[in-house]
Amino acid sequence: MATTNQFEDFLPIMADKLGGDGLIEELCKGFQLLMDGEKGVITFDSLKKNSSVLGVGDMSDEDVISMLREGDFDGDGALNQMEFCVLMFRLSPNLMDQSQLLLQQALDHEFSF
Repeated sequence: MATTNQFEDFLPIMADKLGGDGLIEELCKGFQLLMDGEKGVITFDSLKKNSSVLGVGDMSDEDVISMLREGDFDGDGALNQMEFCVLMFRLSPNLMDQSQLLLQQALDHEFSF
């Protein structure tokens, strides 16, 4: 019997409980857990080796490559801390929806006459 990993998005809950600064602090801690200590970035090998820290068990090579490609904005084949944090936000549809709603409310308030 095949098992599937069910992704549960906890970032919105963390954002509510920790606030913006606290959430970023926790994401940075996650980055530290996943990065290659010598290179200071998340590499294929460090992500593959430390994927159990994410709670997803062993990631397939294809999943690791896909994650790196999706977050690697500067094209160096690895994720720096900023790329990782942006990727985590992008992978959280609920948090993105909340962010868009808050942005719209702020814009509406700022430009209401």
